[in-house]
Amino acid sequence: MIEFILVKYNYLVYIALASIGFYAMIAKQNLVKKIIGMNIFQTAVFLFYITIAKVSGGTAPVLWEHGGPYDNPLPHVLILTAIVVSVSTTAVAFALIVRIYREFGTIEEDRILEKKRESGESEPDL
Repeated sequence: MIEFILVKYNYLVYIALASIGFYAMIAKQNLVKKIIGMNIFQTAVFLFYITIAKVSGGTAPVLWEHGGPYDNPLPHVLILTAIVVSVSTTAVAFALIVRIYREFGTIEEDRILEKKRESGESEPDL
């Protein structure tokens, strides 16, 4: 069992990071903490894709003299694109949080819903 854990420790790290990020997105009421949780979750996915890029026993697109394991370039390219999308999503989310704060005076989700109920606005049906 210990040997299995030592060999597959990177999967345990991904599971831990993804769990922390998912918990922050679901359980926290503060909108900034939700965004931080989303970024932690995205980082777990990025790390997972980068580490599964190792290929052994195949042929590399670039000729190597030693013939050992190489990194498949496709996951790296996909993650570069995903990082750009992640940064853009985070920027838009923070801009929305600023707008919400100006409108409601708070960034706590329960207080925002309470203020919406007091003002008579209906909550959207999910």
